Amino acid sequence: MLIDLILTAGRSAVELSLFILLPVMVVMLSLMRLLEARGVLDWLVKRLAPLLKPLGLTGLGVLAALQINFVSFAAPVATLSVMEQRGASDRHLSATLALVFSMAQANAALPMTSMGLHLGSTLVLSLAGGLLAATLTFHLFGRHLSADEPPLAPTLAPTLGHPLAESAKGVLDVINRAGAEAFKIAIGAIPMLVLSLVVVTALRTFGAIDLLTRLLAPLLDALAIDRAIILPALTKYLAGGTAMLGVIDTMHRSGQASAEFINASAGFLISPFDIPGVAVLISAGPRVAAVWKPAALGACAGITLRTIGHWLL
Repeated sequence: MLIDLILTAGRSAVELSLFILLPVMVVMLSLMRLLEARGVLDWLVKRLAPLLKPLGLTGLGVLAALQINFVSFAAPVATLSVMEQRGASDRHLSATLALVFSMAQANAALPMTSMGLHLGSTLVLSLAGGLLAATLTFHLFGRHLSADEPPLAPTLAPTLGHPLAESAKGVLDVINRAGAEAFKIAIGAIPMLVLSLVVVTALRTFGAIDLLTRLLAPLLDALAIDRAIILPALTKYLAGGTAMLGVIDTMHRSGQASAEFINASAGFLISPFDIPGVAVLISAGPRVAAVWKPAALGACAGITLRTIGHWLL
């Protein structure tokens, strides 16, 4: 039985990673990297930064928001690290971390569009939730943190460095690098997908999920929440968004998760605010790790807004 579970989970994980996650990530990463190489992202960040400054976000904070929505949950790690190195205040770091915690992660949201997820409303609610999280963290939950920003060192540029695409060869190099990055993300997701699907299948086979469903049924019914949310929610918050993606894919294939269910639960399920996601993001630096608590409070508010928004829509 165990071998059958492993083989079934492995097959599902490879199919999801190579046939759904990889193509989507190749296209989106290539587009993002080309916009970055042509200076479009720098231009966008420069113009949005003054508008979002009252919310506690800097130019690099805007870039982190674009990365979480269009690259992957791990992409903002480099941006958070650079913010720390370039003297961003603890208060701004916490607000940016809250923003990232509460927004929809591309490596889960984009592949789920093939299962019926409405990308437009997901991105709009992701932005609304992220901005609310950043604002509350900067002005309320993280108000005790220092807001002083040391001047930028002369040797440090105000934006992140990136390759240029000023010729056909440059464009091809950027696309090849983006493809390699997407392949690395897809292949790197397979071990977690296999392990999570094995554990989830085993829990379901031995009746643990049914028992938990029966215990929570009165509460879920009182709140008019579909009982099917238990399995993906448990997987998401313990094993991460990529693992949740695997479970949702399996449920969708078997008819247990309709497009309506996926859209209604997207605000609660699609974000890097889970044990693996938090661990990865706070690895950006010691100062980032030190401000995760106020960021987590802000993220709870942002995710609540997104959950309500998706449920109403």
